[in-house]
Amino acid sequence: MLRNYQHNIKQSLFTEWHLHRSVMVQMPTGTGKTHLLASVIYDWLKETEHKSVWIVAHRRELVEQIEDTVARYGIKPNDGIVKVMSIQWLSRHWEDVGDESPSLIVIDEAHHALAETYKELWLRYPKAKKLGMTATPCRLNRTGFTDLFETLITSDGIADFIKQGWLSPFDYVSIRPNSEDQRLINGLEKRGADGDFQVKELDKVLNRRPTIERLYESVRQYADGKKGIVYAVSISHARNITAYYNEKGLNAVAIDSKTPAKLRKQMVEDFRQGKIQVLVNVDVFSEGFDCPDVEFVQMARPTLSLAKYLQQVGRGLRKTEGKETCMLIDNVGLYRLFGLPTAYRDWQAMFEGRLAGKGYPAANARNVSYMAAGQDKGEALDTNGLLETIVSHGQLMDYLQGNSPLLGNPVSQTEVLKPYKDRQSGLWGLKQGQTITAKAQYCTVFDVKGNLASVLFNDNRTGIVDGNGNIRMKLERYRNMKFFPDDIVAVPDNAGHTFYIDLKTSKLYNVKPEVLKFGKIEMLKVGMLYYSRTKHVYKSPLGINSFDLVPRGFYLRIYNLTEKRKFRNIDSEDVFFHRNCVCILADDEDEYYGFCGELADGSIVIADEKGNYYHAVDGKEKQYIACEHAKTQDEDFDVAVSRLKAEAEARAAKMRENHQREKEKKQQMRLAKIQNAVPFQSGLKWGLKSGSQVIVPPVYRSIQKPVGNYCAVEANPRQWGIIMLDGKVVIEPRYTHVEINSNGTARLTVFPGITKTVNLKKF
Repeated sequence: MLRNYQHNIKQSLFTEWHLHRSVMVQMPTGTGKTHLLASVIYDWLKETEHKSVWIVAHRRELVEQIEDTVARYGIKPNDGIVKVMSIQWLSRHWEDVGDESPSLIVIDEAHHALAETYKELWLRYPKAKKLGMTATPCRLNRTGFTDLFETLITSDGIADFIKQGWLSPFDYVSIRPNSEDQRLINGLEKRGADGDFQVKELDKVLNRRPTIERLYESVRQYADGKKGIVYAVSISHARNITAYYNEKGLNAVAIDSKTPAKLRKQMVEDFRQGKIQVLVNVDVFSEGFDCPDVEFVQMARPTLSLAKYLQQVGRGLRKTEGKETCMLIDNVGLYRLFGLPTAYRDWQAMFEGRLAGKGYPAANARNVSYMAAGQDKGEALDTNGLLETIVSHGQLMDYLQGNSPLLGNPVSQTEVLKPYKDRQSGLWGLKQGQTITAKAQYCTVFDVKGNLASVLFNDNRTGIVDGNGNIRMKLERYRNMKFFPDDIVAVPDNAGHTFYIDLKTSKLYNVKPEVLKFGKIEMLKVGMLYYSRTKHVYKSPLGINSFDLVPRGFYLRIYNLTEKRKFRNIDSEDVFFHRNCVCILADDEDEYYGFCGELADGSIVIADEKGNYYHAVDGKEKQYIACEHAKTQDEDFDVAVSRLKAEAEARAAKMRENHQREKEKKQQMRLAKIQNAVPFQSGLKWGLKSGSQVIVPPVYRSIQKPVGNYCAVEANPRQWGIIMLDGKVVIEPRYTHVEINSNGTARLTVFPGITKTVNLKKF
């Protein structure tokens, strides 16, 4: 039996199929996508004209799960009518399916459908109806799905399903923003081909004994005796975690892509039966894994992917009898990138490619190890325990039922963060409205702005905390800290000198910076120098001025004659011109780049300091294209640039065509509004007017009556031309005589006896 929300989605789906051939359906993990899929197929097959249904998944485990589910509806998979298969098998066996022509193709976990192997389905079977099922219709690189799916159907959000009792409430704990692990993660710089953190760097930074020990301590403290799943960085990381957990008495096994299928199946069954307490895996059970009695999920793998985050936490939100709540243990600070699982997501914008399914570190997230005068570089900040509670399941349910605010949420616009003083202790705390968000623990609260407060700690050191009391920065003993606009903090020292800290970069300045804004890009002017507000700070040399900063919409180009980076240019003739240019990208908080040149469509090619080249397009994530020491032909700079140039020229031509078409459309709309235009005289000059409205000012020596949308005009004696009724010059006034015909042509007299006829519509 389907639940009410499943019935509603099913009804919407069949309605959309009357209008569209391919539809994507979004439902949170654990809300019964596979059951809905089976029910849709069952109803589809009741129509006698419908033959052959294919269900395609991207992993063998998902295929087996789908087969079991559809069998409950009396559908026999792989009976010749309904086939369940992995995309990997299908891509190797196109010849085996032969002339089969499915009437319906269902794509499970359809956020993977942008892969080339899936696109083949659309090419081979254009007439088949398509249904894509996913919890997360989003991609890291802001690529939309509209090339494959025509429309998106969305369900209620996770918060609604928890409130209605269909998903499990949860407790959420996370590493502290000033913790050792968070500092390690904040220092991650490399990105993989998909735009996520690079696995090799993740493994190097996090696959260490001290970090794994902290993982175990987190499980022991918050999920002792419970059954759960751990998401690791790599195969080696998973095996090291498993070994340590077993050493400490936890019955854990590691599962990864190299685990033999038979053994993997046995491990999963043992886990379901409770013979295994902990499954440590590497992206194997982030999707499709159905085990409702999972009691905790431990996130030990940092990611920038919203899809991976929600797929992981979703493994723990399935309901089952006797399960009161699920413990979500966030050992990598994903909460600070994505918020709680219950946060609102604009799935339609992500589906269309207007919004990336990506986590963006807050400007202050990496400021936990601020350095200032008098503070040693290696000094560690106080942690006050490994983890902090973001929300308990009780607080969550109170919030969902409208009984109380959620303390883990950012400060709302209506309830401003304010300091308060505890009369008994004499200490200061923070509150939002009537809710205390940080207990009284500070000697003084100097200043408050947004969700930040500058405070004096009880050890007489100054610093900045967020609204919940989490330390964002800790300095030495100073008299005051005051927030300035644009994320600048002023700190006067005991000698009376004031220095300034940029909250976005953690950089200290002895002079108050002037913030220069170029759209979304900001620069700081400090004295006669310019600085970028990126993690890797660009510092200008002396001698450049504001004219050397050239805004170009989504990027800022800076001419720098002393830039020492070595990078190539896309055009040899521009080498000298662009050799010394760097650029700052909008929405890129990490790096500044060498500028290699602009393509025909306005996109650019840039280079980082490691010799990697990227293609940057307005509104999209930069894409890696080449490197200095290419291992493959595709990574060769000349090959990549040649391809990009051809693609850019094609796009530019299409843009020009669209611009011209739009221009003509607007002109036709203007002409359509002009009624009964007649010439009028003002002084010695003539113009055109419609009623009392002047549509062409009196600038001509003479104007004849309009013929259709055209008028003959005389600019100087015996110099005639043709204009449109809106004043646009079609034929320059240089002919002794013109005659406009009603068929859209005109006869032009060059001089007596010499004439030519032109088609006015071509101008």
